[in-house]
Amino acid sequence: MTTVVHMLRHGEVHNPDKVLYGRLPNFRLSERGQRQALTVAESVAGHDLAYVVASPLQRAQETAAPIAAGHRLDIATDEGLIEAANVFEGQRVAVGDGALRQPKAWPHLVNPLRPSWGEPYVEIAHRMLGAVHRAREKAEGREALCVSHQLPIWTLRRFLEAKRLWHDPRQRQCSLASLTSLVFDGESLVEIVYSEPAGATDPKVTGA
Repeated sequence: MTTVVHMLRHGEVHNPDKVLYGRLPNFRLSERGQRQALTVAESVAGHDLAYVVASPLQRAQETAAPIAAGHRLDIATDEGLIEAANVFEGQRVAVGDGALRQPKAWPHLVNPLRPSWGEPYVEIAHRMLGAVHRAREKAEGREALCVSHQLPIWTLRRFLEAKRLWHDPRQRQCSLASLTSLVFDGESLVEIVYSEPAGATDPKVTGA
């Protein structure tokens, strides 16, 4: 029995101060992000979606809304899909800018392999995998769509591909409003398909 679980990154966020918003509340989609959500909704209109679930954060819920509405589904919420925790939430963290230039921040940067500034990669991978299998069970034999965030989706993908979890953020293949689709035969993952229905975006852009 084939089941597909689509991992959708949320759309662009309104973030005029270009801070790392992480799990902070009240970060909504920008106008462009709303258009991206509608574009994805149109792209999956013909899919056999049985279940739509999102991270509890506002930007993920807003991205899920037009998709769920188009399939006459309610939006479920799964904490396992939430953004990674990060000690620099609310601060500017571009290279050479803001928080990273302050000596008090440096102890948080000593181990990029874990990473030392936030939730360990292995913990992200495990909670995301749990959310995937919960969605797969809900949509068995059909399709599910999970709205999450760039780092958790990319960490999950690297885990499933048996690659090391630490990585260069500039190399992530996870554009805004992109789909990383996991194809299951029963409980076994047989294929990963990546697509960008709303177009490609730069993984380095702050505030995305």
